[in-house]
Amino acid sequence: MTAVHDEQSSRERELTDKVVASFAGAPDPRLRHVLGSLTEHLHAFIRDVRLTQEEWNTAIEFLTEVGHITDDKRQEFILLSDVFGASMQTVTVNNEAIAGETESTVFGPFFVDDAPAVPLGGDISGGAPGQPCWVEGSVTDVDGNPIPNARIDVWEADDDGFYDVQYPDGRVAARGHLFSDEAGRFRFWGLTPTPYPIPFDGPVGRMLDAVGRSPMRASHLHFMVAAADKRTLITHIFVRGDELLDRDSVFGVKDSLVKDFVEQPSDTPTPDGRDIGGREWSRVRFDIVLAPAQ
Repeated sequence: MTAVHDEQSSRERELTDKVVASFAGAPDPRLRHVLGSLTEHLHAFIRDVRLTQEEWNTAIEFLTEVGHITDDKRQEFILLSDVFGASMQTVTVNNEAIAGETESTVFGPFFVDDAPAVPLGGDISGGAPGQPCWVEGSVTDVDGNPIPNARIDVWEADDDGFYDVQYPDGRVAARGHLFSDEAGRFRFWGLTPTPYPIPFDGPVGRMLDAVGRSPMRASHLHFMVAAADKRTLITHIFVRGDELLDRDSVFGVKDSLVKDFVEQPSDTPTPDGRDIGGREWSRVRFDIVLAPAQ
């Protein structure tokens, strides 16, 4: 890289200082700090790589396209944040490590607020294709006390690798919410998770292709768990043995979230006596520990 002589370095530093100073009058100290730090890091990056005008133009065009493809069904900016690990780093920074609590991971772009209610032992699949999976577990605090009436939102992709909101017909499938019982226990039928790609037909997908990275996500089932006086948990559980665990495209895998999805022969009785039509199925246990509210 070309060395930067003292006069050039001085001019570049002077500009950075001017931009940082322009935020000095911001009445909100947090806003002032964030914008000042952003300026310092952004300018440092430009200076470090000696960004060319052509590269800057390409970046602007890329970000413009990310904005154009984003709509109420597809959030390309979240995908961009995900593949840079920025989403996961934000999760890590905002969920202080507390001994014993279930670890958090990325939210993802496919959560919806109005998922249907299902009873304990109910089925969230809504007719989505996939292998039936019995999911059970408990919700406790870090001291092991059960948490009754915790709201548990769950959602996942179907066996074809799509979430319901990615279909144009308005279907609601493979998602729902339920509540833990008086002993903190929960149970429901879902689908055995399978791997799928993040949307890769847009600018983020082209960027991954340019650098030889796969868009594939490791198989997972999403959870969001909320209870009074507890930190809301946003997490997944992953399938042990999935070959994508060490190269998940959004860096969401944590060892503590990898679970045994145990395959069951078709003649194995289901836990609740449900008739699943002679199909093979799986089962998994996920015991959730919520941290205290901060």
